[in-house]
Amino acid sequence: MPGLPGPGITAGAARRILLTMRRHTLLIDADDTLWENNVFFEKVIEDFITLTEPCGYPRAYIRHILNETERRNIRQHGYGVRSFGRSLEETYLKLAGEMSRHESLAQIHNRVVDLERTPPKILDGVPETLAYLTQRHRLILFTKGEPAEQAAKVERSGLQGFFEAIEIVPEKDPHTYRGLVNKHKIVKSHGWMVGNSPRSDINPAVLAGLNAVYIPHTNTWELEHEPVVSGSSKLVILSTFRELRSHF
Repeated sequence: MPGLPGPGITAGAARRILLTMRRHTLLIDADDTLWENNVFFEKVIEDFITLTEPCGYPRAYIRHILNETERRNIRQHGYGVRSFGRSLEETYLKLAGEMSRHESLAQIHNRVVDLERTPPKILDGVPETLAYLTQRHRLILFTKGEPAEQAAKVERSGLQGFFEAIEIVPEKDPHTYRGLVNKHKIVKSHGWMVGNSPRSDINPAVLAGLNAVYIPHTNTWELEHEPVVSGSSKLVILSTFRELRSHF
């Protein structure tokens, strides 16, 4: 009868074959997908703007200069807390000029040190959802940033055991995604990128031929904002990480 295992194939073996055929590779972002990240940076930025405001500039202008400084430093020094701290100090010195104070620079430095030591705050539903998914699919943690800093976050999170591999790259672009596809022999039609950033998680993955799951986060970094594209790939938009269980 159709649907029954053939001669020599047990029902258990047939089920395992079927599960393998349905198996997907899920590339899963870390910051603001598995744990809170940018909310801590935003708090430091708000305090920094308050610190710099007496120099006579509107808050929006201070943020604009900081964003421009961050864009430049990312190209030269990459992502991470230390690059962020460099941007804060450079922005302060540029705007404060002769009004700059060593005490203010020390305060900025101390806030950045505290930020680097902040433990990951795991988002609701993440551990149990990863436990569910890892039994059914291949999971690869795919994050960008300074390697040692990101690796420390992953270790402190306690989530590394759910993943077959952990990939930390300096930038997420279509070329990087294609390299990852080749390295891990991912079948594109069964490959998915899961993340909160249109610029780094969704759009470049789609351009590389992968499917994507977009889970918006209210505190996604401004520099990661851009319109989401779908192309010819599948695009799923979810409200929470927990909802992945209903799709995979």
